Amino acid sequence: MQTIRVWDLPTRLFHWLLAAAVVGLVITANIGGNWMNWHLRLGYAVLALLLFRVVWGFVGGHWSRFGSFLFAPSTVVSYLRGKTQPEHRVGHSPLGALSVFALLTVLLAQVGTGLMSDDEIAFFGPLVRFVSGDTVALATGYHKNVGKFIVIGLVVLHVLAVFFYKWVKKDNLIRPMVVGDKHVTRVANVPETRDSTSTRALALLVLALCGGAVTWLVRQGNAF
Repeated sequence: MQTIRVWDLPTRLFHWLLAAAVVGLVITANIGGNWMNWHLRLGYAVLALLLFRVVWGFVGGHWSRFGSFLFAPSTVVSYLRGKTQPEHRVGHSPLGALSVFALLTVLLAQVGTGLMSDDEIAFFGPLVRFVSGDTVALATGYHKNVGKFIVIGLVVLHVLAVFFYKWVKKDNLIRPMVVGDKHVTRVANVPETRDSTSTRALALLVLALCGGAVTWLVRQGNAF
């Protein structure tokens, strides 16, 4: 066995911050009332985090890059049939990769429709003014009646999969996402992810730019 750095600190922080924000979004949406102010803020935070993860998927550490877990359909089928490769136990497995892409896509759709939603009472997204009434109605319907249940379903499946890997496959996925390192079978040429001071500084810059972009977007909607 060997111990290697798999998840850089920016990826780990993104993961746990996103998890906390999504839980907060579900809770505030169900409580309603003045808590919707926090629902909006958390939605903006999630959008900034998602934008960061998209960028980090191209410039982050090796195992955080999309290229490291972008598998062909044949590889996914082979994995489901029990034919695994050593690298599948290092970063994201083919099934884990599907989960990541599904969650990112669904969360982007949920936040995007939230920006165009209107509860016709007191709260509306900053992009409502820029789209037609029909678009607002469609976005609101999806955001409130469809998207949130897809998000909850995917999150539940993700959590169940993590425990399945821990208890059945004896592969602890939680610890590496906390400490960054993972114990894996010794395999030649398995790269470690970059997690240096410069890497973390780059991540902070990317996050600041993404946060600035979201702030600009929100201000455009509130400028009228």
